[in-house]
Amino acid sequence: MQYIKETIKTPLTDDAQLTGYVLDNTPEIDENRIRPAVVICPGGGYKSVTKREGEPIAVQLLAMGVQAFVLDYSVMPVHHPAQLAELASSVKLIRDNADQWHVDPNKIIVMGTSAGGHLAGMLATMWNSKTLTDLGYKPAEIQPNGLIMGYSVVTADQEFGHQGSFDHLLGEDATPAEREKLSLQKLVSKDTPMSFIWTTTEDTVVPMENSLMMVEALRKNGVNFEFHVFPHGQHGHSLATKETAKVDTQIVKDLQIWPDLLKEWLHENF
Repeated sequence: MQYIKETIKTPLTDDAQLTGYVLDNTPEIDENRIRPAVVICPGGGYKSVTKREGEPIAVQLLAMGVQAFVLDYSVMPVHHPAQLAELASSVKLIRDNADQWHVDPNKIIVMGTSAGGHLAGMLATMWNSKTLTDLGYKPAEIQPNGLIMGYSVVTADQEFGHQGSFDHLLGEDATPAEREKLSLQKLVSKDTPMSFIWTTTEDTVVPMENSLMMVEALRKNGVNFEFHVFPHGQHGHSLATKETAKVDTQIVKDLQIWPDLLKEWLHENF
């Protein structure tokens, strides 16, 4: 396995870090094997980037035969669109190094949990937007081929939105209209890639309505998706195992099957 550490440079920032966990080819099986890649954006409300939702999930993806990358993106006081540019540059970097890192350049997936899911969702819905082309990005170089979201921030809606995430992403002085422009359900189009989304009914930090809005928008736009709602579990469970739990209440047996469901989705579609 290759362990890769790259500094991500964009027109706006130059200190985001991308860590790659890359499986080498196994000659006795197929020396020319290439694999899907997943770029993981951990959560943290755009105030921090939690380690619990990075490497532990990457290890699970490696076991699925997927090349895994974790993005340590900028957080407050750095504001949008810096984080979006960092993820776009990460996808481009992986695509540019596809041969070296044994990646299928047409199977690069963005993934995130909580606010990281919002970041992944922004690139999935804005990869061909004026925001990114104005920064010099070519859509074909940064287009994600899939989207994975877990208990993700989606909407700036006053009733269901996680306002802290938008405060940190845009600044507390951002107007309601500026916040609404980054509500993902309003950005979904037919160009949004196929998606795998999961959440819980008990999440009171980022209510399940966020995910419901996202899947409703995907359906209206004819985008293929798989959606799972679990009956138990609050917010920020990561793998919901002892490995990723800060406290015992974050160990939820019902939730521990989500990586298995994701594995089936990945193998079926990528």
